[in-house]
Amino acid sequence: MLKIGVLGAGHLGKIHIKCIKEIQEYQMLGFYDPDKDITEKVEKEFGIKHFNSIDSLIEAVDVVDIVTPTVSHFDCAVKALKKFKNVFIEKPVVTTPEEASRLISLTDEANVKVQVGHVERFNPAFIAAKPYFTQPMFIETHRLAQFNPRGTDVPVVLDLMIHDIDIVLSVVKSNIKKISASGVAVVSDTPDITNARIEFDNGCVANLTASRISMKNMRKSRFFQRDAYISVDFLSKEAEIIRMKDIVGKIDDPFALIIDLGKNKGSKQIFFDKPQIKPINAIKTELEYFYKSIVDNTSPQVTINDGYNALDVAYRIIEKLKLSINNL
Repeated sequence: MLKIGVLGAGHLGKIHIKCIKEIQEYQMLGFYDPDKDITEKVEKEFGIKHFNSIDSLIEAVDVVDIVTPTVSHFDCAVKALKKFKNVFIEKPVVTTPEEASRLISLTDEANVKVQVGHVERFNPAFIAAKPYFTQPMFIETHRLAQFNPRGTDVPVVLDLMIHDIDIVLSVVKSNIKKISASGVAVVSDTPDITNARIEFDNGCVANLTASRISMKNMRKSRFFQRDAYISVDFLSKEAEIIRMKDIVGKIDDPFALIIDLGKNKGSKQIFFDKPQIKPINAIKTELEYFYKSIVDNTSPQVTINDGYNALDVAYRIIEKLKLSINNL
């Protein structure tokens, strides 16, 4: 059993606390939050101890779960790593790629496990679709949210699009060749709707759209590869796969869907798959996997390097947005 404590007990922090209390392999020692009102409410609601400082919590635990505002991620993680503690840290991992690079060095020096909370990796729809991926060559993602003033303190790329950046990077095994982007600031000081195009060395192209001024919520990604189309709805937690296979011999099924490719090109049969989606709590699952990586001494599902890569691409997109806006 690993002793764990949570830094930050806001909306997401409370969700983490609730999930951790349901995981038998963790011993929840308590939490720290600088807001006294939050501290009193969380202490009463969950019946757990509050620590008087970040340092006292870090000293007491084996695992530090950082769910504080992003601007404090770096300082909290540095303190934990210097005490050789395993760290789970919410996305985005820190505020800049430079800070993320520093954390990578500290993680290597401390020889501990660090996992980044890119929770969509644990979305049951994405998990169900993963076995069907071979080599996607065109990807289209839409992550649209209704307006909420709470999220306008950071660019929409870091707030919403970074989820899809991480998913794309986890699926496409190739280096990035080129990034282009455009966006419009409608109600805040930074773009509220953004489109980015990422081109990879292997020829794959990913077209990502994120908006926080939509009339409805949408979190959907489409992946196209040779002989297959894969759709993942992260919001409704559904996946659909359309596959094509070369026809060899005679097809006895009178209801089979056949595509004739033309003279001397043969035919293909179409298969529709809708994988069974196992309902899971993605946050609880990612915390469970982190526990396993520590006790089994294996690589976390979403490493500190993954967190750096997603943040680096996000910043490259933001730089392209600045160029496009300045050229208007």
